[in-house]
Amino acid sequence: MKSLFTLTLLLLGTIVWSQSGSMISNSFTHNSVTREYKLYVPASYDGNTAVPLVFNLHGYTSNMDQQIAYGDFRAIADTANFLIVHPNGTFDQGGNRFWNAFGVPGVDDIGFLSTLIDTINNDYNVNLDRVYSTGMSNGGYMSFELACQLGNRIAAVASVTGTMTSARMTACNALKPTPIMQIHGTMDPTVPYNGDASNESIPDVVDYWVNQTNCNPTATLTNVPDNDPNDGCTAEHYIYTGGDQGSTVEHFKVLGGGHTWPGAPVDIGVTNHDFDASVEIWRFFSQYTMTQLADLNEDEINIDLNMYPNPTEGEFTVNIGDHSAAKIVVTDILGKVVLEEILKPGENNFSIPQQGIYLVQVGSGVQRVTRKLIVK
Repeated sequence: MKSLFTLTLLLLGTIVWSQSGSMISNSFTHNSVTREYKLYVPASYDGNTAVPLVFNLHGYTSNMDQQIAYGDFRAIADTANFLIVHPNGTFDQGGNRFWNAFGVPGVDDIGFLSTLIDTINNDYNVNLDRVYSTGMSNGGYMSFELACQLGNRIAAVASVTGTMTSARMTACNALKPTPIMQIHGTMDPTVPYNGDASNESIPDVVDYWVNQTNCNPTATLTNVPDNDPNDGCTAEHYIYTGGDQGSTVEHFKVLGGGHTWPGAPVDIGVTNHDFDASVEIWRFFSQYTMTQLADLNEDEINIDLNMYPNPTEGEFTVNIGDHSAAKIVVTDILGKVVLEEILKPGENNFSIPQQGIYLVQVGSGVQRVTRKLIVK
């Protein structure tokens, strides 16, 4: 795995990146250890408005630079206006960087990451109700550990090719319902989808968080459109809804996928290109604050929303029944508003010519309903 990430970094070094923000390197001493991190500040950040903060954690044997390039959020942050922090883990006895999601004595990554939130907030205007964590492999393990131990500061978590050890799942003490996204390949040779003697299977991890959030145990299943028939894999999308405080759990099951980040710029195994993990993770994160889903639980609202057809070739209808004074806002995968209009009762017809995945929000006052729209 170490050689794969080294190769990845070399390959990524040949790519010209086109982000418009600034990457700032910094460090501080925590528990007598110098801890490094890089913070991406989008050009849209002006300091006047509190913005979300996303942790993007590297995998075992990897580092912050490789994760910046491999699991890249910069173009999304440029449009959606959030900060991304890429910290480095410490070294294990073999000289490999890692995150302590395993209960190793003397390595205080929870304390470091909590202090890192405060450090960034001292210098930037951070919305502390909107701090999220994602990561690749060991970074996914660590994101789950943050949900367990730092749930009072982390609004939502997404893991790509990570899981939880059996011991850490038993010890988990999440302080609130934590929305979770899990992205994993069924043929992952490094973190097996079905688990092993030390690591929980992905279905068991998903079930754990479904129970923790009190979501409906029956998921809505959608087959992800096979946009790249040559990538050697397909994907299924499971959504568990109805959780406490509006929380949900989502799982992208990559059928035949390896230990890889879907949509990554280079393939270091069977990599899915039917969807972009970074795009889906931000779409997921953007719904949540520390205290509630940005959109109220649909059991608590009276907007009767029907949207069809979905997927569509561009034309679609939104029907809100007898409701009046509702507004529709449609954003693309980068958070850019592409449609905004007041709805009339009954049917409202719209057209989006550009293919892609969109987030459709219909709201009136404090009531909001959100749907994902696929334009083929």
